[in-house]
Amino acid sequence: MAVENTEHNKDIVRRAIAAMSRGDMAGFLADAADDVTFTPIGTVPRFSGRIQGKDVLLKGLKRALSARLEEGRIEMTIENLIAEGEYIAEQAHGKARTMTGKDYNNTYCRVWRIADGKVQSVVEYLDTELLRSGLGEG
Repeated sequence: MAVENTEHNKDIVRRAIAAMSRGDMAGFLADAADDVTFTPIGTVPRFSGRIQGKDVLLKGLKRALSARLEEGRIEMTIENLIAEGEYIAEQAHGKARTMTGKDYNNTYCRVWRIADGKVQSVVEYLDTELLRSGLGEG
């Protein structure tokens, strides 16, 4: 049973990342709990810190990506998924272009906690200097 849950949880992550790559933020959060938390690490103003709530996160993602990226999305490619119990570690890289014409190609490691078929939390590790210089305010 644990292996089946692990594979199911990996599928949830795969679906979420595929949706993000299409710019479908509602699809990215389709399997998220209403009180999901999303925590991008670092100290980049308006990007880093803990966000709680599916609706708040959805609005924030749409606003941040559509205002800063040409296609309003980051094309993600998963490199590895490693599962243990409720946790999935996902390594990925993203490809996008900013509204100012610069490439924004970041690397990510996200730690997902999935319980009862719902994403409960995501902690995102990324190149925060690239985030700051590419999408931030300098």
